[in-house]
Amino acid sequence: MSMRGLAPSKPLSIGRKVLQINWGLVLLITLTAAIGIAMLYSAANGSWDPWATRQIVRYGVGLFILFTVALVDIRFWRSYAYLIYGILLVMLVAVEVVGSVGMGAQRWINLGVIKLQPSELMKVGIVLALARYFHSVSAENVRRLPYLFAPILMIGAPSALVLKQPDLGTALFLIMTGAAVFFAAGVRLWKFGLVFAAAGAAVPIAWSMLLPYQQKRIFTFLDPETDPLGAGYNILQSKIALGSGGLFGKGFMQGSQSHLNFLPEKQTDFIFTMLAEEFGMVGGLVLLGLYTLIMFYGYAISLRSRNHFGRLLAMGITCVLFIYVFINIAMVMGLIPVVGVPLPLISYGGTAMLTLMIGMGFLIGTYIHRDVTIPRHGGGI
Repeated sequence: MSMRGLAPSKPLSIGRKVLQINWGLVLLITLTAAIGIAMLYSAANGSWDPWATRQIVRYGVGLFILFTVALVDIRFWRSYAYLIYGILLVMLVAVEVVGSVGMGAQRWINLGVIKLQPSELMKVGIVLALARYFHSVSAENVRRLPYLFAPILMIGAPSALVLKQPDLGTALFLIMTGAAVFFAAGVRLWKFGLVFAAAGAAVPIAWSMLLPYQQKRIFTFLDPETDPLGAGYNILQSKIALGSGGLFGKGFMQGSQSHLNFLPEKQTDFIFTMLAEEFGMVGGLVLLGLYTLIMFYGYAISLRSRNHFGRLLAMGITCVLFIYVFINIAMVMGLIPVVGVPLPLISYGGTAMLTLMIGMGFLIGTYIHRDVTIPRHGGGI
């Protein structure tokens, strides 16, 4: 049912909003984060430092941000979606000028107290902006090619900036996220073919922007055994750890690959490998089950929303979570090249945690404001 022509709803009181919080979803998020904290404790050989304690603090701050975002009227986020996107785009440009370098890439802005990675925040920012755009475009105009140029530019600009950092994984992430919102908005499948054709034509340009180590990662992905002690080392050790975990695993803090330091980046990119080694396939499936339940909540919230902006926002955030999980697990299993995408709510990292909690705040906020009506004007602004 179209919301065009309906009078906007009155703002909800704070008390009523608190009562509307989806506590089942909050519990699932907390359980998932708790598993991550336990794995960080294990990664440090039974010590809360240097990772677990900081992650607890980050989750506490993230939970506060989640509730703050959720309780703000969804119409506020719709009104300021473009401004938020613009600020994040400026921050991506600023990374090129004043960004700090880490692990061979210039991806962070040092704010003194914390380091922010704008490319992570853009994963949510791009959903917000695209949801605003497609909310303002009528169902008829969504099917017209001229109305797709602006949102394609919204995806292309940050993706190009992120690729230049260089961060191939996040650039692909932004493109996949944008494509998911396009699909949810009702863009016809044949138009995706045009986009993919354009992307295919741009492959030589993208390849030339990659650093030698990134190009080597792609070649190594095809045959990691050609360089078992170099570029292929990470994925080979990950496969060994995954296989050695068996059905039930070796036990908490008993993973030989991780605790004998054969497994690289066990607190970040390869934390799922450590979990599977210690708790086996059963442990991995439990975590995947939690993710699936969160995504089910997200899908249900999207269907329940009476306004198009909320539907697209909830679906987009749900897709962000799915893409995080898919890329990370496919990466550690050797199904795709190593691209450095963290496992949501599990991997150690401040900006990634902040991004996920903001996203979950939008999801719960959409649920709280599910009966709020927002008129659609049919333009593209």
